[in-house]
Amino acid sequence: MRNVEPVREGGCRCGRLRFRTAGKPIVTLACHCKGCQRMTGSAFSLSALYPAASFEVTEGEPVIGGLHGANRHFFCGWCMSWIFSRPDGMDDLVTIRATMFDDASWFVPFAETYTSEKLPWATTPARHSFEWFPPREDLPALAAEFGGLAG
Repeated sequence: MRNVEPVREGGCRCGRLRFRTAGKPIVTLACHCKGCQRMTGSAFSLSALYPAASFEVTEGEPVIGGLHGANRHFFCGWCMSWIFSRPDGMDDLVTIRATMFDDASWFVPFAETYTSEKLPWATTPARHSFEWFPPREDLPALAAEFGGLAG
């Protein structure tokens, strides 16, 4: 039987902005940074890291919100749902808010980041924890381990 890579679709709360991903995420994350706490109104944000080439906006036009500098956060311009981010220095990657997928039941955070800013009571089932964001050079090993589990 042929291994078919998943295509996942999602969108904002109002449905005016839609997106699609092809393939498996590189890794799944829970971010505990204060910025994510403030933008989500929760203890952390949940995201799936994908190659930028496997992500496309299929409907609507995202607007930049949150951070406007090197780290760019993209929202629906109507309902202001936070959909995805393009991290500083990683234009070949995109982090998609996991709960914006139409079906997010598959999502489990594999790693958690910015534990240095995490609320003391917040816990996740993540296998790896990082005080900050893992260095880019650590991503291949993390992705290989995640891929072996997700595959």
